[in-house]
Amino acid sequence: MQASLPAADGEEVLRAAAVRAADLAGAPPPPLVLDGGGRPVDPLLLVDAGEFTALPPDARRRALTALRGSRRCTVALARGVERVPGELAQAVDLCLAAGSGDARTVAVPDLTAAVAGLAGRFAATPLAALTFVWLLRQSAGLPVPAALSAESAAYSTLLAGPEFARWLAARGPARDPDDRTRRVVTTRVGDVLHVRLDRPARRNAVDAAMRDALLAALTPAEWDPHLLVEITGEGPAFSAGGDLDEFGSAPDPARAHVVRLGAGVAEAMHRLRDRVTVRVHGTCLGAGVELPCFAGRVLAAPDTRLGLPELAMGLIPGAGGTVSIVRRAGRWRTAWLGLTGTRIDAATALAWGLVDEVLDPAPVADGGAERPAR
Repeated sequence: MQASLPAADGEEVLRAAAVRAADLAGAPPPPLVLDGGGRPVDPLLLVDAGEFTALPPDARRRALTALRGSRRCTVALARGVERVPGELAQAVDLCLAAGSGDARTVAVPDLTAAVAGLAGRFAATPLAALTFVWLLRQSAGLPVPAALSAESAAYSTLLAGPEFARWLAARGPARDPDDRTRRVVTTRVGDVLHVRLDRPARRNAVDAAMRDALLAALTPAEWDPHLLVEITGEGPAFSAGGDLDEFGSAPDPARAHVVRLGAGVAEAMHRLRDRVTVRVHGTCLGAGVELPCFAGRVLAAPDTRLGLPELAMGLIPGAGGTVSIVRRAGRWRTAWLGLTGTRIDAATALAWGLVDEVLDPAPVADGGAERPAR
């Protein structure tokens, strides 16, 4: 795994953000405080899982109530225990353990460095980071259409925020528009509809034209319940995510929200999920992982790398990732991917449930077909 955030002083972060489990049991945690500019102060709250485990049952219950009610990003650290206890994991936004983890606990080489990386994200884009964390708390419990609506509303709000404005100013002018008219190629063979993203020069970046073409390509399967769908990408990358040149082009957040829901691909993918297979390879960022995760089956080439880079732009995943990835990998791993910008390889994606199989390229003599990795 590769994290994109530089580490700050981890020990200093631990001292500032750590709250003793016994103190949580005795009183509510400190509230989220905003400075004069509206930026959150000390948005992280860390709790030691070993200390929590040592509390009497009544004190544990009170501590859990305090954590569930906190508006800060709550992180449980597995110190003195191998893993974060299940009841504590359910009450926090993220669980970290040195060495080994489980479905709710992310394994990291160094707890102090990992916490410093999280602190770096909250220092750089606190509004986006807290919006992301709060959204993940709700997403798993909502029906998919409602969860997508919540994501779109949050994303559209951040488009008007200062963090995205800073990123947009630093990006500079957009490149000249891509004059290729074709974005998606479709062919039908029997009862299988083959859909190929076909913008390799831009690493299949999803612009409005590709979004509309992909939605149109899926329409026949919406009407034919016997039609299977297989989606692939042309070139060295399945998709590098949303086209950065179009970021910030929405006239206002309200219309951005309406367009995102009205013309989004995510809900169509969800409706068709039992008949959709996506084959991913190379770079899969943002929409390039968020949309495939709606499919019933995701097959990955060994060179696949997946990640969620949006928070570095002052945004959150906006192609359905707070819905699809949560349902495959859980909200704790989704939080880690988004907050840190970590890119994971195909083997890790398989272990986390983001892909269902890793494929090896077969020898040329076999006709170039793919086969399961050994």
